[in-house]
Amino acid sequence: MSKKQSVLEKKLSGTMSEFKAFILKGNIIDMAVGVIIGGAFSKIVTSLVNDILMPLLGAVTGGASFNAYKFVIHPAVLDEAGNVITPEAAVLFGSFIQNIIDFLIVGFCMFFMIKAVAMVTAKFHHEEEKKEEPAAPAGPTTEELLAEIRDLLRDKGQDAV
Repeated sequence: MSKKQSVLEKKLSGTMSEFKAFILKGNIIDMAVGVIIGGAFSKIVTSLVNDILMPLLGAVTGGASFNAYKFVIHPAVLDEAGNVITPEAAVLFGSFIQNIIDFLIVGFCMFFMIKAVAMVTAKFHHEEEKKEEPAAPAGPTTEELLAEIRDLLRDKGQDAV
């Protein structure tokens, strides 16, 4: 029994170490952070669409709400008391239009957000490159070095005489 237990423990510890390596990879953590921030950002954009843009669009279109637009295929069947016996069958194209507008606004916001992050990142990288590159010390030019060598050779030639 102990031999089977040790084999099982080895397999379990190997699996756990693989799982730990998988979870601690940077791209998994980045993806999780992206999903969480994306969810929060989605709430902001949904509020922008539902609470600001759609009422403005409704005011322009005479108070109509896109969610109310539908094509009824089969109307609801009601009994004498007004209870629904069979619900209506309808194509909710207004809701579809609302979702397309939501998608376009989310895409637009994400585009500008990514563009802003890229600009800030590029600026930081540019500043870091400036900090990392020390200024080269000013040294003599090639002409100055050649003149010095010439003078040394001339002086040495006069010493030999």
